[in-house]
Amino acid sequence: MRVGWIQTLPLFGDPAANLSAVAATLDDATTTGRAADLWVLPELFATGYVFADRDEARRNCEPVPGGPTVRGLVALARRTGCAIVAGVAESAPDGRLFNSAVAVDGAGLRAHYRKAHVFGDERRWASPGDLPFPVVEIAGARVGIMICFDWRFPETARTLALAGAQVIAHPSNLVLPHCPDAMVTRALENGVFTVTCDRVGTEERAGMRAAFIGRSRVIGPDGVVLSEGPPDRTAWGTVDITPSRADDKRLSGGNDILADRRTDLYRL
Repeated sequence: MRVGWIQTLPLFGDPAANLSAVAATLDDATTTGRAADLWVLPELFATGYVFADRDEARRNCEPVPGGPTVRGLVALARRTGCAIVAGVAESAPDGRLFNSAVAVDGAGLRAHYRKAHVFGDERRWASPGDLPFPVVEIAGARVGIMICFDWRFPETARTLALAGAQVIAHPSNLVLPHCPDAMVTRALENGVFTVTCDRVGTEERAGMRAAFIGRSRVIGPDGVVLSEGPPDRTAWGTVDITPSRADDKRLSGGNDILADRRTDLYRL
């Protein structure tokens, strides 16, 4: 299969424009013969990241799956014949707000995840996620989902790997410098492909500033970087992978990175 990332510079508070920009990229990829089976978009790709307060966040959040962004993503997936994992700002029926991600294809919503490890100023508006880490069969692979700061907690990727993920889709808005390199370790320690999609640019609002580092990456189960974006501009990339490589957890010398775990000792 072919996986791709689209490194964007969102217009704050303009989901329609940001969705249109993604559509233009998908059309460009199709025209140039580089269309992907699975595309990963950044965290909060449709809204921007720095909400001034909870009221502004609420105005930018929408229900999942009934909101216009998810419906627009499904329409894009149907038109282009691909699957998409993307970060969205979600309003739940009970009034809570979540930093969420969805996986869609032409058939509709396939998976829904709410960010477990809420980062920094997000905590002013976003509730910690309450849904299990999802793994869904989509676009020819078993795809797990995590969001941005989830990378800092190795249990996240390990849980997805134990649930059978071959590919981990990782929508992100990275502001710390360590994640692109740390994802090499996440791929190695779990024997999976990872697709981290970041955004670029700076947002300064209500006395808060966030500068995003780009460097979207696809990494193989052996830790090899297969594709990488620039740190300072919009871009997109695709690469062919063989998902079944992630099913073989054996190492030279007869070891197996999952079977050899000492779960009898992994406790306090």
